Amino acid sequence: KMGRYAGKYRTPSIRILGGEKRKETVHKENGVLLKVHVEKVYFSARTATERLKIVEGVKKKEKVLVMFSGIGVLPIEIAKHTQADVTGVEINPAAHMYALENVKLNKVNVALHCGEVRRIVPKLGKFDRIVMPLPNNATSFLDIALSKIKKNGIIHLYAFGAEEDVPTLKKEIVEKVKKAKKKARISKPIACGQFAPGKSRLRFNIKVLL
Repeated sequence: KMGRYAGKYRTPSIRILGGEKRKETVHKENGVLLKVHVEKVYFSARTATERLKIVEGVKKKEKVLVMFSGIGVLPIEIAKHTQADVTGVEINPAAHMYALENVKLNKVNVALHCGEVRRIVPKLGKFDRIVMPLPNNATSFLDIALSKIKKNGIIHLYAFGAEEDVPTLKKEIVEKVKKAKKKARISKPIACGQFAPGKSRLRFNIKVLL
């Protein structure tokens, strides 16, 4: 039985009700194998379809950054199915170790960094595409993404919200773009899964024009 996600690393508490007494498993999705410990790391199999949509949008030879990359699922899927140059950044040391194992397991080339986004990303180069799959407070890291996105690059920002929250979320994004002295085209948010009754996981596609 899985409890609520909580704490710095958004990890759940697990209680085994029956079957094998183990919390580590290998999950398969979108053509990749993922070793995961369901209590030590954050991972949601329910967003597999959404991850595939991101993969399908990646163009040949793009430089892609995945913030909050967890066990490496999205960086690995992008690397497996495209010719992109992929980088992941994850703060949870346990998730980072599983990501390193998963890169080897899938025989892909992904650059993985363990630590805080605000400490690591400023040291990296610029990217054609940045994915921010941290819906509860990704907007607070948007300034970092804007400083590292190339002209005409795309930022995929996720947020939790109901339909009535969209104007406020969009306003916050617009203000961050202006503060960074950028120009951007912000898409109508795409609902990609229900978070709670009346609330969805929303994806904003932000194309940075300048």
